[in-house]
Parts: sequence; structure tokens; C-alpha cells
Amino acid sequence: MHADIHLQLHHLNAAQLHRAAEVLAPAVTPAPLRVQLGWRLVELGLRLATPADRPIAFAA
Repeated sequence: MHADIHLQLHHLNAAQLHRAAEVLAPAVTPAPLRVQLGWRLVELGLRLATPADRPIAFAA
């Protein structure tokens, strides 16, 4: 198979897969309050357990 045709078929197949994923993918919902509170408590616990002279690195 010619490389250009193969690449075009790949792009068509990828576009079909993206369209199917958009239809089947569940809507993104924010995390429940319970989960957010749980992660805040984990962050607080890590802050309390980390010595004061070490900088805290956490994802924003």
C-alpha cells in the first residue's frame, strides 16, 4: 500500500474513533464535595508531617 494512502486511511480511521469516543464518553463532572474535602485533608496531613525547613511541592 502506498504510504500516502495508508496515512490518509489512518487519519480517516482516527477521525471516526474520535467521533465515536465523543458520543460514548461520559460527560466530565467535577469531583464530589466529599472527594475534594478528602484531598484537602490529605494535603493538610502532608503539610503537618513535613518538617518546617523543607519546601512543600504540590500540584496545583
